[in-house]
Amino acid sequence: MMKSPFLGVCYYPEHWPEHRWIEDAQKMVALGLRQVRIGEFSWSRIEPEPGRFEWNWLDRAIETLGDAGLGVMLGTPTATPPKWLIDAYPEILAYDINGCPRKFGSRRHYCFSSEKYADETLRIVEAIAKRYGDNDYVTAWQTDNEYGCHDTVRSYSPAAKLAFQKWLQARYENVNILNKKWGNVFWSQEYHSFDQVDLPNLTVTEPSPSHLLDFYRFSSDQVVKYNRLQTKIIRQYAPNKTIAHNFMGFTFSFDHFAVANDLDIAGWDSYPIGFLDVGPFSAADKERYLRQGHPDIAGFHHDLYRAVGNGRWSVLEQQPGAVNWAPHNPAPLTGMVRLWSHEAVAHGAQNVNYFRWRQAPFAQEQMHAGLERPDFKPSPAYAEAEQTFLDLEKTHRNNNTPKAKVAIIVSYEAQWVFEAQPQGENWNYVAILFEWYAALRRFGLDVDFVSADMPINGYKIVIVPSLPILTQAQIDRFSNSDALILFGPRTGSKTPTLTIPHTLAPGLLQSLLPIKVARVESFPDFHRIDGDFDGTQVAGHSWLDHVESELSPIVSSTDGGLLYCKDNYYYLTTLPNEMFFAALVATLAQKAGVQTTLLPPDIRLRQRGDLIYAFNYGPEPVDLPTNIAPKSESYILGAQTLEPAGVAAWKIE
Repeated sequence: MMKSPFLGVCYYPEHWPEHRWIEDAQKMVALGLRQVRIGEFSWSRIEPEPGRFEWNWLDRAIETLGDAGLGVMLGTPTATPPKWLIDAYPEILAYDINGCPRKFGSRRHYCFSSEKYADETLRIVEAIAKRYGDNDYVTAWQTDNEYGCHDTVRSYSPAAKLAFQKWLQARYENVNILNKKWGNVFWSQEYHSFDQVDLPNLTVTEPSPSHLLDFYRFSSDQVVKYNRLQTKIIRQYAPNKTIAHNFMGFTFSFDHFAVANDLDIAGWDSYPIGFLDVGPFSAADKERYLRQGHPDIAGFHHDLYRAVGNGRWSVLEQQPGAVNWAPHNPAPLTGMVRLWSHEAVAHGAQNVNYFRWRQAPFAQEQMHAGLERPDFKPSPAYAEAEQTFLDLEKTHRNNNTPKAKVAIIVSYEAQWVFEAQPQGENWNYVAILFEWYAALRRFGLDVDFVSADMPINGYKIVIVPSLPILTQAQIDRFSNSDALILFGPRTGSKTPTLTIPHTLAPGLLQSLLPIKVARVESFPDFHRIDGDFDGTQVAGHSWLDHVESELSPIVSSTDGGLLYCKDNYYYLTTLPNEMFFAALVATLAQKAGVQTTLLPPDIRLRQRGDLIYAFNYGPEPVDLPTNIAPKSESYILGAQTLEPAGVAAWKIE
């Protein structure tokens, strides 16, 4: 049984001569690694021709790795259906939004709605699970690989069209109900049967937002259904083994909570520098954190997937060096691979797997670094992984991640609503989640993410950046909570079929807050809505709800109220700038009795068990504030002065 937290690595034995396997396995163990993740892209080697299985090489690989003392996480190879399968059944392919098939020659080239691919998935997963389900060396399984990567959740194939029509019929039963719920009288969009409903692409102008939202829901449900198909087989043949999936960063095209209901562990693939380069960050942030990644990219996803996995989560791929897939691919600052590893542990990770053991000298990822170079020599990350293992021997106390005092409610459906009807090109739900999370972390606060359907008992402050579709069950949870609850703009603004509530926004929330949104505006980036918050000049941006209410606003502008409050409920009519949100967090924390410490911009804190961790994401040394720094003899790792990429950890006094 492996002690948690532990380190692992991703490995591709099929990429290397067999005589290398035993040497690689021995070096992994000597480095302190305890798990090796294999197999997720190996279909063409397992089944080179239809029905002809080649197991011997995989048998020997698992035995070699296991004999060396490594637990094997075995992936199902369904992210890469082989050429012979595509040639035999081209209907397996997904179609892009322009109606073109996404051809063989890369990966993730299948449609979740293909019934033929579901059959082939059952066949290959059953074959693998039968062979290795009771293998003692195979300690864990991974389904597929990175659902949603390369924009592959939403397919516009003929198979997706038929499946969508069936999904709609099951949801609405009668096409006249669909017409009414979608408002299809508008622009003569009424249907006489479900088989008339097309996919919402290639229309002259924007499709019906209700049509889009249901297509996004359907597409998410297809991922859930497909993943469940695999987990049922694995549980049949490997009933006592852990099942995981490796989710992606900043990917909201399907509901991760729903997928994780069928998993034991939520994994994610952490590439902080790559995500910085492709993310909606300022040029100044991209320059400052060029080799480190933004201070909140990793933490945001650690806390998100901790919630998705109901406390059980891991980093299944950790960036070890320069990647190959971003527009620009700088190498990490010395020490960052160690910092990222400890930060994952601090947020509650059960393990951290580095991607990958050795850089491949061929194919699409030949420029992606590993712990070893292609010439079998150590890369810079090798020594950092070794040091992390030694550090963990010092910091391992217990595995508890305490419940935070602050929670953020996250909704994948909210993202789909705003995709379907943004009403302003710079409204970005995921960016709002991230910015508000980062602002809370700047105050030294640990943060829990909570799905819109989870209890909120025990939290002092609950942040709802925006929840456009509200249910009565959610209102009841808000009503029964003792927390201070902050709602962002557009909350309660839509019905479940993406129409305006008959009482106007914020819909059901009006039972708690006597406000009515009479009209809304969205603005370009350069426009600011100035206001005064207890003597602090603040501003909103991007959006404004114009509210009718008997309540007097706490913060006003010449355009109208920006912040309203009744009892424990607060409502923002705009997106606050940094100063505005900081003043609001300070006010809420003081009222809720939550202690805060405004940290230096590059420092982040996190508690795990009886340890406090501190991380320096900046390019210069930073002294920890004296009000949080412990006595010098209390440090288990580091010291009060954190060098760039520095890590400190101390026991709570």
